[in-house]
Amino acid sequence: MGNDAPPRWDRRMQQRLARGEAAALGELYDRFASLVHSLAHRVLADEDAADRTTREVFAYIWEHPDSYDPKQGSLRSWVAAVTRHQAVRRLRQTEAASARDSGPDAPEPDEIEQKIHEASTAARADYIVTSMPAPLRDALELAYFQRRDYRQTAAELGVTEDEARRRLRLGLQLLSTAHNHPALPPSAPTVHGRSR
Repeated sequence: MGNDAPPRWDRRMQQRLARGEAAALGELYDRFASLVHSLAHRVLADEDAADRTTREVFAYIWEHPDSYDPKQGSLRSWVAAVTRHQAVRRLRQTEAASARDSGPDAPEPDEIEQKIHEASTAARADYIVTSMPAPLRDALELAYFQRRDYRQTAAELGVTEDEARRRLRLGLQLLSTAHNHPALPPSAPTVHGRSR
């Protein structure tokens, strides 16, 4: 974060959305719909809920393009944050309704919050992995998904063992930030024109 000069595309897109250019929303949707849907699905584990959340996120962006602050990071990161917040809000509503319907068998509020935190953390970790530079992502994939040690990772990537260890360390450091991120900060955006 703290980028003083956001990418030109991000600034232009925000300006176009602020002017109400429907074509800009279409471009934004084409660029980020799969990201939004996959993050929403990761939190909600429900295709229909992820579809609804995707529509809500783009409606929020259309109604509130000025809530994006280019100084805080990329438009992609902001869209992911809006998605995560909206999906967590929907999950909280779903879990609260389910708890009311369950009566005495309802899970404890702490259990519900733990489930929400885990879903939010998983979505944030997915976003971090897809956003990290390809060399780090490739090293993590080899080491953790394909069960290669750092020597095998180095050989498959064609880098030194020290470089493989460095990439793995950096990738893991980035991933570790997912766990320490709040599930839904107090100033989370909402949809349908309500305040942030």
